[in-house]
Amino acid sequence: MRASPPRARILGTGRYLPARVVTNDEVAAHAGTSDAWLKEHVGVERRHIAAEGETTSDMATAAARAALEAAGLSPADLDLIIVATVSGDSPMPATAATVQQKLGTELVPSFDLAASHAGFLYALAVAEQSIASGATRTALVVGADMLSRRVDPEDRTTAALFGDGAGAVIVGAAGDDGRGILSMRLGADGTMASLLSIPGGGTGEPMTPERLAAKRNKVQMEGHDLFQVSVKKLQVTSMEALKAAGLLSDKLDWVIPQQANRRIVDRIAERLGYSRGKFIENLADVGNTGAASIPIALDEAVRDGRVTPGQNVLLCALGAGVTWAASIVRM
Repeated sequence: MRASPPRARILGTGRYLPARVVTNDEVAAHAGTSDAWLKEHVGVERRHIAAEGETTSDMATAAARAALEAAGLSPADLDLIIVATVSGDSPMPATAATVQQKLGTELVPSFDLAASHAGFLYALAVAEQSIASGATRTALVVGADMLSRRVDPEDRTTAALFGDGAGAVIVGAAGDDGRGILSMRLGADGTMASLLSIPGGGTGEPMTPERLAAKRNKVQMEGHDLFQVSVKKLQVTSMEALKAAGLLSDKLDWVIPQQANRRIVDRIAERLGYSRGKFIENLADVGNTGAASIPIALDEAVRDGRVTPGQNVLLCALGAGVTWAASIVRM
């Protein structure tokens, strides 16, 4: 199968992680678990937690500035800003509008995209299509989440999983060297919405004292079922993205999965038949940072020299909705 030439490519990457690091021992003291259990069953050892007064837009802006610098561009070069998040500064306005203001990019179209952990890849797809259509020359795509403020600190299922952070990429038109976004596959199944949700706080469940007491405004997760769905969907979608890119498995250099659970990565690697050496992971150090997970890991790997120009990278994620996505990018 011969794929079409890429229409857009990643010009630069950036990330931001809050200064404060919280260890498993600190989390375990509230959530009734232990450092040993979390390392064995999840793979998280520490996570970065935002400081008091720090906002999602602060993190997103810092990551955006790093990506712009890496691309050799300035905020004035941007034509579009998309922030993927489910934990924005406020319900309204969009966090992207605040990022626009903080960057000083006047009048640039800016909006949020809510597809949970798959949000960054959804946003990357929108940016790629906008560039392909000619409507946009240069887009900023940010994944940013502050999920530490969306979890119940006493909930063993969720409290230890999540950290805060932001990752960003600058996307522009592809050249004639074959580098770029080779394929993108997106999916969703609303019948499984209950597997991962924050049920309270919207029009479906306006907050009341009773709902606050029941912590309906915090992350609810059905871990076992979500695990099974994640393994299945990420395997299938990743293979679809590889096929759409016209690549054989041996031409894939790296896999960057959603940093959610080490055992999910174990199963995906087994089913795809890839060595764990192909996987770029930072779960132990940063936890699950939601929509920020993939761009943070990508930036780490670009800056430390693992991912180099011309290499083929598989990005894949699944989140609430449930939503899922996979993309093959030639860096």
